[in-house]
Amino acid sequence: MESINRLQNTPSTREEYQPIFFRIHIENDLKAFDALLKETPGILLYDEIESHLREFIKCSNPAVKIRHEDYPGLIEKHLAGRDIRSYGVYVYYPWSRSMVHMLDEEEFVEVRTNRNRYKITPAEQTLLKSKKIGIVGLSVGQSIALTLAMERTCGELRLADFDTAELSNLNRIRTGLTNLGLKKTVIAAREIAEIDPFLKVVIYSDGLTEANMDSFFESGGKLDLLVEVCDGLDIKIICRYKARSLQIPVVMDTNDRGMLDVERFDLEPDRPVLHGLAEGLLPERIRDLTNEEKIPYILKIVGAETISTRLKASMIEVEQSINTWPQLASSVVLGGAVTTDVCRRIFLDQYHDSGRYYLDLDKFVGDRETPASPEVPPHYLPPKPMTDSELLALTEGRSAPVGDDVISEEQLNQLVGAAILAPSGGNCQPWKFVYRGARLYIFHDLSASYSFLDFRSLGANIALGAAVENLRIKAASLGLKALVSYEPLSENNPLRAVVSFTPAATTSQHELDRNWRRLINCTEEVWRAIYNSVTRCPQELRLIFRHIRACAEDRYGDFL
Repeated sequence: MESINRLQNTPSTREEYQPIFFRIHIENDLKAFDALLKETPGILLYDEIESHLREFIKCSNPAVKIRHEDYPGLIEKHLAGRDIRSYGVYVYYPWSRSMVHMLDEEEFVEVRTNRNRYKITPAEQTLLKSKKIGIVGLSVGQSIALTLAMERTCGELRLADFDTAELSNLNRIRTGLTNLGLKKTVIAAREIAEIDPFLKVVIYSDGLTEANMDSFFESGGKLDLLVEVCDGLDIKIICRYKARSLQIPVVMDTNDRGMLDVERFDLEPDRPVLHGLAEGLLPERIRDLTNEEKIPYILKIVGAETISTRLKASMIEVEQSINTWPQLASSVVLGGAVTTDVCRRIFLDQYHDSGRYYLDLDKFVGDRETPASPEVPPHYLPPKPMTDSELLALTEGRSAPVGDDVISEEQLNQLVGAAILAPSGGNCQPWKFVYRGARLYIFHDLSASYSFLDFRSLGANIALGAAVENLRIKAASLGLKALVSYEPLSENNPLRAVVSFTPAATTSQHELDRNWRRLINCTEEVWRAIYNSVTRCPQELRLIFRHIRACAEDRYGDFL
């Protein structure tokens, strides 16, 4: 009856991922089987039962050299009077309208895992059949899921991912063009069903969320192990706290330099998540963090200092020349192999530690001396420090605020000394100073701040701004006023600011009176120049001058 109900309630084939079983020696299954063949045209039948029986007999008698002509008699003996057409099970895959006649579960598993023996003993294979593994994230997780399924490292897989397959995913996800647009969970579950229809697969096509977290971890029995390979920091943290509360071990693969994380919460229930690298990042707090606030945690978790040079270079190009960070099929498949191996050894009590590991193929398989790759773009290479002659050349012909050469060498040293106390990322101090012609030129020294974290020199420019502010404050304490002219930001122009100095304004009455007289004299000179050229001015401009003078006289009296 289960088969009939499945047929009556089959959802859209774009969402279907579970095969349907027909054991036609059972009357109800036979009726459902006949109805399906009658009502569904174009079903492809693959009758593999005879070849499966041959292999089962061969696997059951490894010490006997069976001749080709002996198999019919041995198959007949094994059937013991049963009709080969109704032996075993028919498995229907609705998404491809394919029907396979094959061995039923016990004999199927016996044959399919035969080549595991004795790397995995029969007793160990039986133990693994009872294990449940959850996988979060299927861009990398699909290879892990398929490898776990092929090796039959577990009896149940729970797959969580909210995304659909796109053309650009085919560089690392094993599927065909006809599956683009399908949920990644559906694609992975179908692949597994076509390898082994008896493995239980449960999918969570909305991804792992707080709403379905309990179901993912505990519905149908508690998970025995969690494989976390998702991109979202929120879920990385939240699912680990959940796993720790249930004492479930967590394995994470990053597919860069073969990095693998293992956290044995089953043996260390008080172990800090992510080896303490996410200290202070609690589930209830992470919801309130902006993307910018998450970046320091992400860099600490992935180990910014240990990721490969190529990945660092690629990250600079994200949303510039590429849409997102790159992943390679070779790295993803390697991650599937390593993760499966570790999961199996955890289940079989052969591995007990927690830690972070690197299976870096560039390190283990490569030339003893690695030549510089000609494919690395020149702009990935760090710049060279600027020479004194280059700095002096950039000061030629520069304009700056008007100021007198009023500072002594001692004051200059104090001013620059204050400027370089400004904070900078990693204390890189990305500045150089040149004092020439009563002007202080401030340059961005890119060789000091060059880093894949300092995108477009944003951090360096903030540090240079802080240095200028320090200089202003120090100038004021020395009785000077710093007149700053900022240069437009440009990758081709390292000059950031030009500073000149004048005596600071005074508040004494004598100085104020003197400055007022100077202002009056300057104003009189301007107005005399205007008066002498008034006949050459357009009528509209003469009206404007008249209005300005009237406003000044209303406020300050007739001072001209």
